[in-house]
Amino acid sequence: MIRKASLLLCGALIGGASVIALSQMPVRVSGVANAAASDTYRQLNLFGDVFERIRSDYVEVPDDAALVESAINGMLSSLDPHSSYMSPKHFRDMQVQTRGEFGGLGIEVTMEDGLVKVVTPIDDTPAFKAGVMAGDLITHLDGEQVQGLTLSEAVEKMRGPVNTDIEIVVRREGAAEPITIKITRDIIRIRSVRNRVEGDVGYIRITQFNEQTFDGLKDSIDTLTTEIGKDKLKGFILDLRNNPGGLLDQAIAVSDAFLDRGEIVSTRGRNSDETQRYNARSGDLIGDYPVIVLINGGSASASEIVAGALQDHRRATILGTRSFGKGSVQTIVPLGANGAIRLTTARYFTPSGVSIQAKGINPDIEALQVLPEELRGKVDTKGEAGLRGHLKGEEEDEQGSGSQAYVPPDPKDDSQLKLALDLLNGVQANSAFPPVGDKKAGVPN
Repeated sequence: MIRKASLLLCGALIGGASVIALSQMPVRVSGVANAAASDTYRQLNLFGDVFERIRSDYVEVPDDAALVESAINGMLSSLDPHSSYMSPKHFRDMQVQTRGEFGGLGIEVTMEDGLVKVVTPIDDTPAFKAGVMAGDLITHLDGEQVQGLTLSEAVEKMRGPVNTDIEIVVRREGAAEPITIKITRDIIRIRSVRNRVEGDVGYIRITQFNEQTFDGLKDSIDTLTTEIGKDKLKGFILDLRNNPGGLLDQAIAVSDAFLDRGEIVSTRGRNSDETQRYNARSGDLIGDYPVIVLINGGSASASEIVAGALQDHRRATILGTRSFGKGSVQTIVPLGANGAIRLTTARYFTPSGVSIQAKGINPDIEALQVLPEELRGKVDTKGEAGLRGHLKGEEEDEQGSGSQAYVPPDPKDDSQLKLALDLLNGVQANSAFPPVGDKKAGVPN
């Protein structure tokens, strides 16, 4: 039995560079269980024959390393949208980016029908300020068609020196003509946690889960509690809308901040002995103050772990629209000097044992955002279930995952936030707030 330290992904963020979620977990490789059949070896011989024919007869001399890398990428990308090969450079970039600072445009992207699809622009980044929107399909980068490029190749083209410009062309649902957007590259410094006082309510927004997230959350709770006053504080709003995910250990730490005990999340691989369970430690950071968590169609992966844990433990009321539905775990397997592979190795499950893969988290209180006239019908996402080749969920909902993914730039126009504030202030009432029953009931402890 071979045991190798590897890296666990819980979301991906790409903005001219990729941000990957990391955590330590063992990878087991069984030579007996996975012994290749003779047919497999014949197929490998076929690959060798084709490779040699290309090297000898192609009209131009090919790059052998590029051929092999493309073959590996093709093999991995055929599995699901989240498995891929990372070159040594991309692997180094990924390790740097999880620290919360990287160069690029500031967008989370995926590949759909051969085009780069924007999952969400990151707050206060060049792409966000330039008007890039969730759901945009990028068709051209500096005049070059995206069709035919891999996701990694497209991302590489979005990278570049700070203060240099890139011109992207996007197709936007509802727009009659393609839209050209000029973006100036910059260092993307991700401040993953922001807070502000909303009357007697503490508002905390987490934009992604990087190495600074838990510390930022703790500081925000302390700041808001002091500023409002313990006696006046009516509760907290945790805003996870359009949060694409991030580090698994940070998602667990954030969940633990609101929980006193019990399971937070479990991951289950192909074999039963690969199941990992992550539990809350005794003590939490906010006591008995009520919590409302905001989610939408752009809330993915690590965000769904937090929402699912607090929902199952009845510690918070989930408000908004159905989440993205990325319930699979990617493991980074280093390949020495040859980079690494990102491989889907498990599904993750909420404390009650529910997989959200391709299904998403359903809110306790569904609240659609009021949209400006020009955006109606243009800001919905199909979520994980809409990605070609996605890993099927164990109980995949026929409706799939994802939903509306729009957060108004002005809080005054934010109808979901207003509803959450009204509930905490007692202006409105709903049977789902506060959560019914013992907040620690109904889940394994």
